[in-house]
Amino acid sequence: MPVEDAGLGADRDQQSVSEAGVLARRARQAQTQLAELSQDQIDAIVTAMAEAVTPHAETLARLAVEETGYGVVADKVQKNIFASRRVYEFILPIKTVGVVNRIEDRKIVEIAEPFGVVAAIVPSTNPTSTAIYNVLIALKARCAVVISPHPSAVRCITRTVEILADAAAAAGAPSGSIGWMKTITLDGTQALMKHRDVSVILATGGMGLVRAAYSAGKPAYGVGPGNAPCYVERTADVAKAASDIIVGKTFDNGVLCSSPNSVVVDESVSEALRRECEARGAHFLNDAETVNLAAVLVTPQRLPNPALVGKSAVEIAEKAGLSVPPGTCVLIAPLKGVGRDYPLSIEKLAPVLSWYVVQDWLEGCERCIQVLRYGGMGHTMSIHSQTEDVILQFGLKKPAFRICVNTPTTHGSIGLTTGLDPALTLGCGGWGGNITSDNISPRHLLNIKRLAYEIRPAVADSTLAATAALSQPTPATRSSH
Repeated sequence: MPVEDAGLGADRDQQSVSEAGVLARRARQAQTQLAELSQDQIDAIVTAMAEAVTPHAETLARLAVEETGYGVVADKVQKNIFASRRVYEFILPIKTVGVVNRIEDRKIVEIAEPFGVVAAIVPSTNPTSTAIYNVLIALKARCAVVISPHPSAVRCITRTVEILADAAAAAGAPSGSIGWMKTITLDGTQALMKHRDVSVILATGGMGLVRAAYSAGKPAYGVGPGNAPCYVERTADVAKAASDIIVGKTFDNGVLCSSPNSVVVDESVSEALRRECEARGAHFLNDAETVNLAAVLVTPQRLPNPALVGKSAVEIAEKAGLSVPPGTCVLIAPLKGVGRDYPLSIEKLAPVLSWYVVQDWLEGCERCIQVLRYGGMGHTMSIHSQTEDVILQFGLKKPAFRICVNTPTTHGSIGLTTGLDPALTLGCGGWGGNITSDNISPRHLLNIKRLAYEIRPAVADSTLAATAALSQPTPATRSSH
């Protein structure tokens, strides 16, 4: 790097770090005022933001695709509306101010307190929808928020947050409640996450970012990679299973981390499933095509090639030198194993699926575990079956915290087609190195204090207290009489 370029880079880093400090301090000042607002005032702010950003869903989607090159405009519109309407409708009734619960039989009163300033790191794959979601859940919890956009999505994220911030201010939000980085560097983002006025981090992105968030010395909600397997058992509605898998994989060209990545199918229905997938625009690759695709789609580090993330199946096939029919929407590569020797067994973030045929649900169970262990632990999978016992066994045995039953993983995991909490940040629990397995909501940005009234008197004499405790029958003793 030329000396003058290095100097410019250092100046930019310094500017970004300085900006992070200014935004964090402003947010901390706003936090003090936000914490004093009533539930009605908070709900009015959240409502104003949702109503302001919803009409811009298409404009923001187009801006995101133009800037990042990832995904499909129509699907990003749906994600934006999911965040501004579905998430909004879910969080609005949640109590986040004052007394939020009374447990009468235990004489406990629960009182909500905001966690504090949120540093939200927004990805390039789902930029505008994640920004909407992050700001809504933060303000609902009375938390000021500072957004750090992905460098490849600065314009679309900035425009989204500007709309939200203007609406919030008009509805009475304190100045500084919503801030966003304008000079984006790694040093600046790390400075924001580590700033003493930041209380909690929402990190949505790749593993490097999530690990940086966890090493910032602050509580953090991060998400791991997905690599979701979809198991199709012999009793499944095969046509619906094929539709769900294709719909889930093609949604926004596969950039959601809960997008299907592998099909695991019982041999007895594999040919029927293959025909149903082909009827919906899937193209199955031969061995040579699989090798050619892997060479361009997967890096030597076993990561998706950024140049092909979120691109259409036809574009990816062209880059790999493959000839596919017009209208092809998904590329499917039959594989015999999982791991480094099978590059296409990774999370692909594109409309590409690996395909595994198994003898029965026991072998399918093991194959799904292998796939999840190769970059998807704790995240999401699906099972397509009409056999409740098999479905339950998958629930008991699989290392995934969202097991979507007879529905697309993409839509089911975020609560669009299931009863799960609507969210765009999905915890992967201990298996995925996360603090929670939940879909993240305003509840995760609250601390709960508790008034605890005496329900049994203390005994002054500790000897008497111990004797009295020992004289009480245990549950087992009571049940035997």
